[in-house]
Amino acid sequence: MAKLTSTLSIATLAFMLALSARGGDSVAASLVWHLSEFATISNSVLVVEVPADAPIGMYGATADLDLTPYEGRSLGATVMAEAGPITASPKGIHGLKFMFHFANTLSGLDCWPEARRPKTPFARQKLEVDDGLSGGNRSASGTLFLGLQGVTGRIVFDLSTLEIVSADPFYPQVNGDLVCAYTDRVRNAPQKRGVMLPARACTEDDFKTLHEWGATLARYQIVDGPVPAKGEAPETFIPRYRAWLDGMLDRLDRDMLPWAVKYGIDIVVDLHRVPGGFKDGVAKVFCEKTYTDEFVDCWRRIASRFKGREGIYGYDLINEPNQHAPAETDYWTLQRLAAEAIREIDPETPIVIESNHMDSPLSFSYLSPLDLTNVIYQVHMYEPGDFTHQLPHTRLGIEPPEFVRYPSPGHDKALARRVLEVVRKFERKHGAKIFVGEFSASAWAPGAEKYIADCIDLFHEYGWDWTYHAFREWEGWSVEHEPVAFGTAPECFRPSADNPRKRALIEGMQGK
Repeated sequence: MAKLTSTLSIATLAFMLALSARGGDSVAASLVWHLSEFATISNSVLVVEVPADAPIGMYGATADLDLTPYEGRSLGATVMAEAGPITASPKGIHGLKFMFHFANTLSGLDCWPEARRPKTPFARQKLEVDDGLSGGNRSASGTLFLGLQGVTGRIVFDLSTLEIVSADPFYPQVNGDLVCAYTDRVRNAPQKRGVMLPARACTEDDFKTLHEWGATLARYQIVDGPVPAKGEAPETFIPRYRAWLDGMLDRLDRDMLPWAVKYGIDIVVDLHRVPGGFKDGVAKVFCEKTYTDEFVDCWRRIASRFKGREGIYGYDLINEPNQHAPAETDYWTLQRLAAEAIREIDPETPIVIESNHMDSPLSFSYLSPLDLTNVIYQVHMYEPGDFTHQLPHTRLGIEPPEFVRYPSPGHDKALARRVLEVVRKFERKHGAKIFVGEFSASAWAPGAEKYIADCIDLFHEYGWDWTYHAFREWEGWSVEHEPVAFGTAPECFRPSADNPRKRALIEGMQGK
């Protein structure tokens, strides 16, 4: 974590926390707190009250942590807190902070796992932060921060309730010595390159254009489907979901496959919207058996419909699984169950598995291979995220935005290579076939064309299949648009027949 900063001088205080009998462990009890301006501790209560005229910065308490006891284990923390009104921030990452910071030892990247931010004001409630990304591959030391960033207002933490928690990994690894098995058709297939398709029905012109660009692969998003209404029972929601899914599969049959086959483009069938929606930020397919079973049954139906069909690259089971705590059915087991159900119906079409934490490259450190034939392992490449996902905030009163540039120190091809090395280790150990399902950088990100080119260059070096995010979807990702104003609305972009990002993508598709 960056140092606590403001334009004013920082008053730093070392404070030895004495926990009451209500909670905490020996580690939390021994923490030494360093306080910024606008932060005080009294009787084990941390108060952070940032006035409206305070410079933008991070205000609160930070403590150094020895992380060696947690190597290879889960890491989390809980604390009781209450908050008054806190101002909104134009940056979604700002606001209330209950956050760890450490480096990932595999990639060298800084990691900042943090608690979900409740809407303020809120009465006394528990905040929880869990590290669901690193798989225990953390630096020997780190920090814990409680406070506010980039906003003003008041928050109170009851430090007597603070607990540092650890356990065996949420994601037990199996098949550690497995070498992946592929049929000759899949093993010897030439590298495929392409794009994510829009959620709408596609036209022949879409596929004709992609063919002219050199694309041989496209990922079809089954997305924008229904979620349960408040209080809706599964027995009423599931029929609605099935009807929607059947319509999306009809679209694949009618508006995708005929043109895809004609123009030599294989289709990845991507179940982007799984049944059940979310509860408390957790996908119900992980924690409610009814929806777990429905997810598996969805794949039985998809496999029955498309078994042996020309133009199908593979079945992409779940988009960007994101499990951060123990679950009735963890992210890997969920995919295993669906894959086994598919193999009872379709013995050969590849099955595409995704890693945890939004299909992060870093989560390959604890991904287990699946003991089935023709399993392809997908990764999404959006690192460094502060470059790829930066947004203009003019509509929220910040003008001009401060953009992160590429390449720049810490944002370059060397970093991308370090991040992807985690995937490479998995690939080499298990003889796995890798597919990059998404990668991109926003249209206004300075150097986006260089980032796209560097990613594609690495994918080609490694022999990985890939699809760019995205084709004729949102203008901010589109290489057929350029920004003309700071903002995310359609009028902030104009069509562009030629631009550096488009040239980088097409040259990559054509292997130049």
